[in-house]
Amino acid sequence: MITVNEWTGEEALLLRSVKRESVREFAGRLGIDPRTVTYWKKHPGRVCRPGTQQILDAALAQCTAEEQEAFRVRLAALQGESTLGGLADARPGPCSVVSHKFLPVHIGERLAPLFAAGVPQSAGPGGLERRVLPGGHRAAHASSVHVYACGIAVVHLEEHRRVESLTELAVWRYRSYLKDRVWAGRRLGELLAEHCAGAVVDACPDYVLSAYELREHSWAGPGLETALQLLTTPSVLVNRQDPENVSSLGSGVEDAKFAEGWAHPEAVTFGGGVSQGVAGWSGVSYHPQRDERALTMSEIVALELDAQALWALSSHILHMIEDGRDPVMPDGYGWRYLRGAYSRLTAARPTETAQHRVMREAILATSELPDRLRAAQDALRDGTP
Repeated sequence: MITVNEWTGEEALLLRSVKRESVREFAGRLGIDPRTVTYWKKHPGRVCRPGTQQILDAALAQCTAEEQEAFRVRLAALQGESTLGGLADARPGPCSVVSHKFLPVHIGERLAPLFAAGVPQSAGPGGLERRVLPGGHRAAHASSVHVYACGIAVVHLEEHRRVESLTELAVWRYRSYLKDRVWAGRRLGELLAEHCAGAVVDACPDYVLSAYELREHSWAGPGLETALQLLTTPSVLVNRQDPENVSSLGSGVEDAKFAEGWAHPEAVTFGGGVSQGVAGWSGVSYHPQRDERALTMSEIVALELDAQALWALSSHILHMIEDGRDPVMPDGYGWRYLRGAYSRLTAARPTETAQHRVMREAILATSELPDRLRAAQDALRDGTP
């Protein structure tokens, strides 16, 4: 059985990623305060206390054989050791990807006319009532504005890219984010002015989340695993000190990542024999094999649309609390609404495939959305007279 000589926050977070658990779930399993897990994220190099080391030893021993093997491989990658054959042959190379960007923004009750004008859509994994309007982005392969009855809009951009290296893709990703946010805010403003009798609303998205479908490439085995990890967490390939002029750290950085079989300690893998994927804090990457049994990218997109809408809604509620204001929600969208969405997102379905389940669990665990939903739900419940 694998053992850890000295647990630091980094190894502890690695164990959490293998378990695919939220901060609260992982803390509950260990019997510790959730703030300890948050501390590990801020100080990953700090050595855990002796009592905590024993708790982590016991938690690792209780893992399944599959979870222990995943922990062993990721720990070796973290320590710069090779446990997989063929890493020497894994090198940067060209590839083609389909990029999906999600840009959520809270607008509130003023969004009602847009919702009324949208085309009704089938409910996603979160069961949220949603309608869609055309995006009209001239450069994207496809673009759309998803309007939720709870007052959230999520702009979705689909872009097809062919690049010579993952570093090139990472630079494009971060440089395009600023332009995408400006465009999305302008497009939402146009739609609101058109359907809301000239209303002027500040509707610029706070952030962008990316999901990549890897298509044409030359990687196999460890090389493919490293490529998916870098697609999910591309920040290790670029210099982002100047957000308006993100630049490459140099080709040698990507070469080194492939040579060592790099993996982010908090990223969570998912998939099966017919697909591979990685979920992380800043994005998702996925490579489906040519097999009808494989999870489809459209299923990942459907989950992310609902997840980003709920993230934006819960963030709005928590920001109001932080600003010293009582959160007020429209009728029908209070704490019971969030409780229902939480249940639908986290509960397994009888018709759900194993691939879909592990994908859903991986995305929810790395996004920490369940924790935010519970916090927002508690805030609304506490404010109910």
